[in-house]
Amino acid sequence: MTENAQHPQPASTPELPTQYAPAEVEGKLYERWVERGYFEADAKSDKPPYTIVIPPPNVTGSLHLGHAFEHTIIDALTRRKRMQGYETLWQPGMDHAGIATQNVVERELAKEGKSRQDLGREAFVERVWQWKEESGGQISGQMRRLGDGVAWSRERFTMDEGLSEAVQTIFKRLFDDGLIYRAERIINWCPRCLTAISDIEVEYQDDDGELVSITYGEGDETLVVATTRAETMLGDTAVAVHPDDERYAHLVGKRIRLPLTDRTIPVVADTHVDPEFGTGAVKVTPAHDPNDFEIGRRHDLPNITVMDERAVITVPGPFQGLDRFEARSAIVAALRADGRIVAEKRPYVHSVGHCSRCKTTVEPRLSLQWWVKVATLAKAAGDAVRDGRVTIHPKEMESRYFAWVDDLRDWNISRQLWWGHRIPVWHGPDGETVCVGPDEEPPTGEGWSQDTDVLDTWFSSALWPFSTLGWPEQTPSLEKFYPNSVLVTGYDILFFWVARMMLFGLYAMDGTPPFHTIALHGMVRDQFGKKMSKSFGNAVNPLDWMDKYGSDAVRFTLARGANPGVDVPIGEDWVQGSRNFANKIWNATRFAMMNGATVDGPLPAPEQMSATDRWILSRLGETVAQVDAYYDDYQFAKLSDTLFHFAWDEVFDWYVELSKTTFFDGGEQAKVSGRVLGEVLDVTLRLLHPVVPFVTETLWTTLTGKESVVIADWPADSGFRDQDAEREIEHLQQVITEVRRFRADQGLQPGQKVPARLDLSGTSLAAHEAAIRQVLRLQPEGDGFHATATLPVAGATVALDLSGTIDVEAEHKRLTKDLGAAEKEKAQATAKLGNEAFLAKAPDNVVDKIRTRLAKAETDIERITAQIAGLPQG
Repeated sequence: MTENAQHPQPASTPELPTQYAPAEVEGKLYERWVERGYFEADAKSDKPPYTIVIPPPNVTGSLHLGHAFEHTIIDALTRRKRMQGYETLWQPGMDHAGIATQNVVERELAKEGKSRQDLGREAFVERVWQWKEESGGQISGQMRRLGDGVAWSRERFTMDEGLSEAVQTIFKRLFDDGLIYRAERIINWCPRCLTAISDIEVEYQDDDGELVSITYGEGDETLVVATTRAETMLGDTAVAVHPDDERYAHLVGKRIRLPLTDRTIPVVADTHVDPEFGTGAVKVTPAHDPNDFEIGRRHDLPNITVMDERAVITVPGPFQGLDRFEARSAIVAALRADGRIVAEKRPYVHSVGHCSRCKTTVEPRLSLQWWVKVATLAKAAGDAVRDGRVTIHPKEMESRYFAWVDDLRDWNISRQLWWGHRIPVWHGPDGETVCVGPDEEPPTGEGWSQDTDVLDTWFSSALWPFSTLGWPEQTPSLEKFYPNSVLVTGYDILFFWVARMMLFGLYAMDGTPPFHTIALHGMVRDQFGKKMSKSFGNAVNPLDWMDKYGSDAVRFTLARGANPGVDVPIGEDWVQGSRNFANKIWNATRFAMMNGATVDGPLPAPEQMSATDRWILSRLGETVAQVDAYYDDYQFAKLSDTLFHFAWDEVFDWYVELSKTTFFDGGEQAKVSGRVLGEVLDVTLRLLHPVVPFVTETLWTTLTGKESVVIADWPADSGFRDQDAEREIEHLQQVITEVRRFRADQGLQPGQKVPARLDLSGTSLAAHEAAIRQVLRLQPEGDGFHATATLPVAGATVALDLSGTIDVEAEHKRLTKDLGAAEKEKAQATAKLGNEAFLAKAPDNVVDKIRTRLAKAETDIERITAQIAGLPQG
């Protein structure tokens, strides 16, 4: 629906309340928008499509500041495109969050004294579905609080029937193409969750550990290795040294005794070893370290697993049955007793990986897992960016993307969980393996069983841009809305989610990438730039701020900090400032409407307008152009700042103030200015709407009498520019600013009236005398007027009678100090411009800045000298 098709509201539209109360309007407005279907998307529309998917939040999650930040950006983009006439789809949905959700339900069972094993797999999965229906997805309601304009009728869940079919379909295709295989590899293993976890689910932190140096071998055939994980030595199958390290050349190829065991292990030469680090010799445990695993493959070493899935030692002997940390202490004690410890460093602070869900220390572990062979997929993902089919914004993030996809390792897609998409592979009694597609029947009979693993959550979320549109069916929505226009997400999941969507999108959609643009944003941090965390005591619940200040205030604060790819600091005082901005918009619009601001009829011709009218319309056109350019470049901080200063400074603080005398006087000019002010408010509110939707909806519908700003037309640059008017008002602002500064310096109250004589002859300011007097509280000079201070500025002269109020001596000192600073600035600029060597080397823009400084200094000297001369004598 276009703006022109909107239904007018009743003529008896109520006046705006004296104060804006967000809590009283936001919820009602949002429900009205949803009921009227403003956010829905029609696949049959002939409008051009604009598609964005929501990065699906976990079904266990609740709205945090990171969500609020990202959703504000996406909502602003989609609201603007909707106003521009696009068929706009913001696709909502949630991720089933395998590990997180299973942990939540297992904790509930534990309260009942039960485990998932007590229920069995089928009953446990039913219990998870029950939890999801009753308690999951609370973030959806919180998104409504924020104002998310998503197409709720299209909401999807990564475990729903359609998306499950998509998962099974692409698994089958990849399997049949030889791109999915099963093999033993080193993975991140959580001994608490009892599953492999992805790299992004590993959180690294500095832990206090110990570094022990151990002597391997006997007699002359010994060397020293250092380790923080002494328990893994039970699985050592070699010691590695660098091929060029002459210290150990005599040992390469020989076997030495492994302490505390009855085994000998070889010394191998491998270029992975850094001869300059430590002793230049490293223990090799292929089953418990990814680098050691690769060394083991190169040298055909055996893989000895020394602990089970719960990180309990399994090697027969005195340490069997001990937890890994208990075994570590016991093994170090045994080595010490055997005289094998040559050095101990405790505490030894080093980076250790922890499961992001349960905080358990992650164990690198050799495990039989399912993998995606990524070489050809990753090449296609890199090519799509290199050849321009996909643009990464900001561009400097491209290097990080290429560093990842160009060296992408095969992807471990299996998880040892019960909640998730179960791998569609059946194993037979004689080692047969059959992958089953969604329309195929699985093999039956004795000895056949389905693989027990489920798929990594990232596997299903990698399909999100097209599975949510109905793929593998060729639906009208898929045809209309794929590929997505832009993906907005944090740079922290560039490697994990974004890259995987590229892999699968290009593969499943015949080389068409899933989106045209990847717009990356940073992380939300506290006002001091520190990461927000409950443990740091600086985490913020955005709902608390929304309750206190309104959703618009939170959104505007986040948008003003949104520079592409850069972290966003935020503090409560900034939200207070944004609340003040919302109040300013409210109060100024209310005042304007009470004083004749209207959108009725066409704009008057320029010759009917005052210079002030023409100035604000010129500035309005320039603002529209700037905001459009910033939107297209994803510069949310700049567009928000532009709108803030235009609305607050130029419209409310200058135009409204300068026009008050016109409105108070009434007459034809008041009607002209009222129509101009109405136009400016109309356009300004539409420009602001995508970022602050609630307050602008209330004000715009009241101002215009139309149905909703959500479906209004996005403002176009009128092309109107009036440089003469802009210069004239700039001079007017200079006069007012200088007199205001002088009054403040003299300690005068803002409302205190002062007699003044204005000499505006020879300037273009004569028509503004009434406005100058109104804004500056300047009375006519009257009888007995005595000029105690004269302020020459912008070609005009303002003489003030401050008899009895001005401290002449203090003002003389202040002006003398200012004059000295201006003369120093002039001398420095003059010296640089007179230096031929400097001029020959300095860039043109630097020279231009110095010339500008010189011109300003000369103007300041002239102005201040005149002010000193105008001070009362004696």
